[in-house]
Amino acid sequence: MSGMTVIEKIFSRHTQEEVAPGRIVWIDLDVISARDFAGPNVVKNYRKYYGDTPVVDRERVLFTFDLTVPPKTIQYANNQQICREFAREQGIRVFDVDRGIGTHTMMEEGIALPGTIVVGTDSHMNILGAVNCFGQGMGDVDIAFGFRRGRTWFEVPRTKLVRVTGKPGVPVSGKDLALWMLGELKTDRVLGCAVEFKGDAVENLDLAGRITFLSMITEMGGIVGFIPFNARTADQIRQMNGLGTCPEEVRADADARYDEEITIDVSAIEPMVAAPPVPHNVHRVSELSDVHVDFGFIGSCTNGRLEDIEAAWKILKGRKIAPGTRLAIMPTTQRVYIEAMERGMLSDLAHAGAIISNPGCGGCAQGHIGMTGRNEVMLSTGNRNFPGKQGDGFNYLTSPEVVAWSVLSGRLTAKEG
Repeated sequence: MSGMTVIEKIFSRHTQEEVAPGRIVWIDLDVISARDFAGPNVVKNYRKYYGDTPVVDRERVLFTFDLTVPPKTIQYANNQQICREFAREQGIRVFDVDRGIGTHTMMEEGIALPGTIVVGTDSHMNILGAVNCFGQGMGDVDIAFGFRRGRTWFEVPRTKLVRVTGKPGVPVSGKDLALWMLGELKTDRVLGCAVEFKGDAVENLDLAGRITFLSMITEMGGIVGFIPFNARTADQIRQMNGLGTCPEEVRADADARYDEEITIDVSAIEPMVAAPPVPHNVHRVSELSDVHVDFGFIGSCTNGRLEDIEAAWKILKGRKIAPGTRLAIMPTTQRVYIEAMERGMLSDLAHAGAIISNPGCGGCAQGHIGMTGRNEVMLSTGNRNFPGKQGDGFNYLTSPEVVAWSVLSGRLTAKEG
């Protein structure tokens, strides 16, 4: 019998059934979550099918509020309150409007850990692959079932191995690597598959960089992505969750069988940008230097960690953004917000002309922190740039560094001047 891939090993620890690509198996879930988006429908379906029956385990079931926090409309306020009332009845946890993005909060709280399975109503739950956790977004009926039963069925995905070769000639970020990968893989090469990335360029990423890189697996069409831990990854996970411990990484067997092995050379990578209308419309920033910029956004589950804010701060400290240009910054979590504040970053960024908002998802899904008007151009560190995603204008995806340099000059650029 051949060895197992990472996802096959994680599944095998959560089921008594044979795990093989294409097989449908019942898996036990470590955590079942719902956010303020779709959370009310989870409650509605739970009451419909299970009445007042207790959830499977109060420690394994929780809500996170992050999409529109605090709520911007009466409907959103009522939606969140429906979840709070259900949580009080059931005695389960709510990470409320002050806490920030749910997936990041679960990493910080040690809820999502290596080898675990966490599901929720967030389409980017697979970002948890950064800490070697299988995160999966699911519909509200499936999550309601998980609330009650603590398990779900899943088709074991095929796994593709992407070997990342070459050494970039200039400093690049996790976002640049993610966009380069999107440009190479598009949305069909790893569609419906788990992906394991190997190679120095990705394995040398710090935890924040891994979070950024793997947050865009959804845009590549993949189920989840994993990068082998290096010497500091487990230490950074321990520092993040404050538990003083980190379960051992799940590694693929040496004789694991992959559906396909893909080699992607990153030697020619530069600061990258995804132009509208889709995330895989990828270009070098230097190729689009004539693009005028009206609005910059630094945040989202992809690029709102402390390291992302710090990268922008180092560029903007002591400077002023260009007249007529706006910049909004939204940390991922309360912990990130407080640390950035205590280190003086937020003050310096505000003096540079930035609008600083509370933790949350920001402009994604037309949430808080501002939209673009017709024909305006936004540079965003988010993960999607479909029409209407962050307003009625044009949305370009790029790194915090590129956003910072660009709002200083009022045009798309990756350097000073």
